[in-house]
Amino acid sequence: MTRIRRGYIARRRRKKIRFFASTFRGAHSRLTRTTIQQTMRALVSSHRDRGIQKRNFRRLWIARINAVIRERGVSYSYSRSINDLYKKQLLLNRKILAQIAISNKNCLYTISNEIIK
Repeated sequence: MTRIRRGYIARRRRKKIRFFASTFRGAHSRLTRTTIQQTMRALVSSHRDRGIQKRNFRRLWIARINAVIRERGVSYSYSRSINDLYKKQLLLNRKILAQIAISNKNCLYTISNEIIK
């Protein structure tokens, strides 16, 4: 009986996974079974951590805005300022407010003064 040469589909799939895992350390980049497991784990982690990253950035922006607002006066807080923003219908998100707080505190102070009035 003659020898049958296998096709290229399985090799192509393994090669693609091995290329994805080429930066992993040890057997995680060499052995096919562990490479597949670690690749699946990496993809799951990256999908999960994208949501966590959004959460962390929002927390950072809130902390920066709150710190700058509380420098001005202890009685005025982040939650009251955001509430006043919504009442005045000013469309500034937390990311923009945090960038203003870092780069130009006086601008944020004028915004908060306009909101209070």
